[in-house]
Amino acid sequence: MTDPSATAAARRPGEQALAALGLAAPAPDPADASPHSFPGGGRWRTEIPSCEGPEALAVVLKESSRLDVPIHRISQGSGVWMLTDAEITEMVEATAERDIELCLFTGPRGTWDIGGSTRTDSGGAGLRARGHAAVAGCVEDAVRACELGVKCLLVADEGVLWTLHRARAAGLLPADTTLKLSALVGPVNPASYAVYERLGADSINVPSDLTPDHLTEIRRVSAAPMDMYIEAPDDLGGYVRMYEVAELIRRGAPLYLKFGLSKAPGIYPYGHHLRELTLATARERVRRGRLALDLLARHGADGDMAPLGTRLPGTLNRFEISS
Repeated sequence: MTDPSATAAARRPGEQALAALGLAAPAPDPADASPHSFPGGGRWRTEIPSCEGPEALAVVLKESSRLDVPIHRISQGSGVWMLTDAEITEMVEATAERDIELCLFTGPRGTWDIGGSTRTDSGGAGLRARGHAAVAGCVEDAVRACELGVKCLLVADEGVLWTLHRARAAGLLPADTTLKLSALVGPVNPASYAVYERLGADSINVPSDLTPDHLTEIRRVSAAPMDMYIEAPDDLGGYVRMYEVAELIRRGAPLYLKFGLSKAPGIYPYGHHLRELTLATARERVRRGRLALDLLARHGADGDMAPLGTRLPGTLNRFEISS
């Protein structure tokens, strides 16, 4: 297991100048560091989200090569149903060639459904799958995507998550399929985080406004990989936390660093009418990744990246599946 003290010893932003002015911060407490890492080594991986089709993927891959941004996972947000078989196959082949995990969103969700509750001030049922038909649509997407070679599925409903986990255990989906919980339903406390792990999640998005203390609390009950936007889209708060990346890794590892983009219009569900915006924002997400990685390097905290090509979450806790 990786020693978290290596990250703790990294230089913190402004540390030397502030110390010289008598404004030094207290030393990090080793007790609040996460003791966990990814299987195969490393405490952080990278993800480029909102990659909505083969053309956007090509832009991301080209830009990541130009800027030397390592990528472990690329995810899409519009859904399997918004891509043709040929488009999915092209994305599968392009990511496989680079040994990058491809994650596609499953099925219909409440925010696009005919129900009005999601448009009320309370937000209603949010992204959850409304009714049997919506769950069936998510399962259909999952089966189709896996048949086309997709190995990671993005899920926004706890019932769909449990259903797909059971399908995986029953051999209806490949055993090495990973299930990723959407940022739009992410848990905000250690108890709920542990529940999603037990329901079958292999990586779990948490809201980007959680504090470092919240991450420490979660890591005391679960080692399931955590996904976190370092820069969040506006509909998730628009937070920009680049200077906190080293501390987020120290507290939250194993952690996927997600390079989102604030001050950008939404692109879900994607279509060619949004082409120029989608390609431009895809390119900028990679650049934002470069900026975050540069900050890590500048502070001596860029070690402990998981090897490229690794994707599995390790042994996790699950609810028992009754026969």
